[in-house]
Amino acid sequence: MSLPANLLPSESSPEWLNKGDATWQLTAATLVGLQTVPGLVILYGSIVKKKWAVNSAFMALYAFAAALIVWVGWAFSMSFGDEMFFFVGRPFGVVDQKSLLGQGFAGEYANATLVYFQFVFAAITVVLIAGSLLGRMDFRAWMIFVPLWLTFSYTVGAFSIWSPKGFLFKAGIMDFAGGFVIHLSSGVSGFTAAYWVGPRLAKDRERFPPNNILLTLAGAGLLWMGWSGFNGGAPYAANIDAALAVLNTHVCTATSLLVWLSLDMFVFKKPSVVGAVQGMITGLVCITPAAGSIPWFTMMVLHKKIKFLKYIDDTLAVFHTHAVAGALGGILTGILAEPRLNRLFFGDEKYIGLAYAIKDGRVSAGLKQIGIQFAGIAFILVLNVVMTSVICLLVRLVVPLRLSEEEMLIGDDAIHGEDAYAVWGDGETFENSVHSAEQYSLAVRGVEML
Repeated sequence: MSLPANLLPSESSPEWLNKGDATWQLTAATLVGLQTVPGLVILYGSIVKKKWAVNSAFMALYAFAAALIVWVGWAFSMSFGDEMFFFVGRPFGVVDQKSLLGQGFAGEYANATLVYFQFVFAAITVVLIAGSLLGRMDFRAWMIFVPLWLTFSYTVGAFSIWSPKGFLFKAGIMDFAGGFVIHLSSGVSGFTAAYWVGPRLAKDRERFPPNNILLTLAGAGLLWMGWSGFNGGAPYAANIDAALAVLNTHVCTATSLLVWLSLDMFVFKKPSVVGAVQGMITGLVCITPAAGSIPWFTMMVLHKKIKFLKYIDDTLAVFHTHAVAGALGGILTGILAEPRLNRLFFGDEKYIGLAYAIKDGRVSAGLKQIGIQFAGIAFILVLNVVMTSVICLLVRLVVPLRLSEEEMLIGDDAIHGEDAYAVWGDGETFENSVHSAEQYSLAVRGVEML
């Protein structure tokens, strides 16, 4: 029996190409891309004060564009290419036909598909870091920080944990879709960068209301739905593993949202919309490697009691929703990972959670897995604290990391010459009205008096 004409091998559809897998992988990658553009662009631009709407949204958009150039230029090969050191690959570009049209190292589709899929993961990671820095980082510093961090921090984590040639991958670490490489990295790096950049104005830290709750929910919704591609694309194929990952993602996200909302209502007597969004994000992050949630406690209780945590101004609490949730998920993976599901993804019997290892009489294998998971957490923690600190110190030799007091007082208009909302007949904002010069002068004098 002959194959239908559309399934016959051809120059553009070689024998190794699985059209179903290729279609799903491109779709999944686009869903992940939509999490950032427009998802996080909308979320960041609406969850901050009005005066920071443009700057916050643009930090995300810029990072997405810059990350793509860095990725195809050298970062993809450093993350998944030939080994240069045991923790990173050799830097070279992947824009030539030979590289892009051949089969990728994972999945039955072209390398171009794999490059695109892994790019959207890299891009969202650095955009998540921006969430810790909104409301005070000099945009020029951000423009330099993004390519440096992707080059010297993200690639090391990705190669070590995700590349078949990485030392932690060989050791048997389990990181299904970025609990370590993406979420722990971005949470720790954002927290570290926030330390070096310094806090927002005291007035902004005390009161930082969203300028548009409805758009915050719209951005959050795009983030939630896009996670179907995030976790569903991780198996590199349109298979039952992907289907289960998608369903688990949404069930756990809904559960986490409801738990966070219930805790807010029980403790603070208010059903906070922003709190529900934080709970949603926590569920998305924690289910990436496993399941479970305690970030509400670390954010709402511990953060207020620990002096060091209070000192560092993590604008959107990325440390709690991503670093804590990512680490927690990674630990729970070592406890709850079920052998059959591990085999579906890794194709190997050696991966087993401690709970199942005790049940099956393989305690030593379970303890080993837990040890490897903790080793991964330690590696990502040290890597990102050190590299983010070095990068911030280098950047501030060229440009200030932090905006001036005057710029932070004015916000978007002082930085970009643009504002989010027009309120006058000709599209002028209040700051551009006839009163703008007087308002700016009064603001500067106010800062000088502080």
